[in-house]
Amino acid sequence: MPLPRFDDYKAYILSLLAIFKGFTIGFGLIAPIGVQNSYILSQGIKQNFHFTAATFCILCDLVLMSIGVFGGSALIHSNSIIAALLTWGGIIFLTIYGGIFLKTAIFNQSQTVQTLAKPTSRVAVILTTLAVTLLNPHVYLDTIVIIGSISGQFAVTTEKLAFLLGTCLASVAWFYTLSASAAKFSPWLNKPTVQRGINILIAFIMWSIAISLVLNH
Repeated sequence: MPLPRFDDYKAYILSLLAIFKGFTIGFGLIAPIGVQNSYILSQGIKQNFHFTAATFCILCDLVLMSIGVFGGSALIHSNSIIAALLTWGGIIFLTIYGGIFLKTAIFNQSQTVQTLAKPTSRVAVILTTLAVTLLNPHVYLDTIVIIGSISGQFAVTTEKLAFLLGTCLASVAWFYTLSASAAKFSPWLNKPTVQRGINILIAFIMWSIAISLVLNH
């Protein structure tokens, strides 16, 4: 019986490498602190449907990265109207939400973490999560444009799917870990002084992103 040849395993090896590359690139794009991560952190501290929020962040990533891998990046690049709408919608959204967090930090110093726009129900949390995700232009840059462009180096459909799987696994690992960690350490993170600092930090992050969008538009 002849020994297996390298070519017999080549497709599997290339798929595993694509998964690994997708995971590392996806993790590198998702992990830096930003609007999504700030919101998931906030929900985890409050233990207010935090896993629901994380799940919808993951689902949005899955849809957007799939669009990017299978050709959606060209649409964003070629249509200046779509790009402008995403950018200015994000600027307005981030400016308003940054103000909400800063107001919470200033006027609710002695209270526990307040809900952002009082999203006490699961439906409200889902809608807020979708807004935080889909009204942030950086999400489209990371998922559709960057992920989509990188996936172009894979000529075989199975390798593209493996790369997409890797990026999605990174999203699952990051958002569930962040959500669970925030909930676990919520007794400490929920202290008024710590809570105030977190709210100020989140406001600063949102306004910084909004300013960068204005300057780069």
